[in-house]
Amino acid sequence: MPAAPAPTHNQILAALPAADYQRLLPQLESVEIRLGRSLYESGGQPQHVYFPVEGIVSLLYVTQGGNSAELAVIGREGMIGISLFLGGETTPNRAVVQSACKAYRLPAYVLKAQFAEGGALQLTLLKFTQALITQISQTAVCNLHHTVDEQLCRWLLLSLDRLPENKLQMTQELIANMLGVRRQGVTESAGKLEREGLISYSRGLITVLDRPGLEKRACECYAVVKRETERLLPQPARPELAAGAR
Repeated sequence: MPAAPAPTHNQILAALPAADYQRLLPQLESVEIRLGRSLYESGGQPQHVYFPVEGIVSLLYVTQGGNSAELAVIGREGMIGISLFLGGETTPNRAVVQSACKAYRLPAYVLKAQFAEGGALQLTLLKFTQALITQISQTAVCNLHHTVDEQLCRWLLLSLDRLPENKLQMTQELIANMLGVRRQGVTESAGKLEREGLISYSRGLITVLDRPGLEKRACECYAVVKRETERLLPQPARPELAAGAR
């Protein structure tokens, strides 16, 4: 298996000053996480936080009846496990790998100790939390006020922003579960996008053929989330760390 990218491929870790990063580096463990794996369950107390460098993790709310809806997607711009530094320790959500993921995990006690010291790590994690809250809030607005077509476009674009290519392996049933809508609605919306030449869909593989066209079809929710994430978490230039780390 190819080696995982350096920890500095994660934007939170890359944004840290060299001294802060070096303090965390010995505790960072490279892990590969298969599609569909749950990193934590509702009500659980995570023992690690995860900093993805490839792939996507979905935050889901699952009802007592077994239905689910996606609240947010997280990739290399963020981390999994904000409840640990916000003081709640547990969360009502699930974190599930949506696209096979490579990440660096850090013991919970290390993160909490470093966060309590303040400084750059604390500030960067709080900025990420604000970006995540924006995404969760916008998802709620989108699900309430926008069409399934617009929701699907938003979801595809947010997912593709966190992947290295314009392809996504995902069945329509799983997409429907993520969006909290009927599968028939996803099938109809995907068919429209395919007929318009924006995507192709075959055997669970979605390929985006016309990204600008997809962005035009999406509602404003995608642009709001993307703009706020880029404002709070700009990609720093850290070639010296990326080359020397791990």
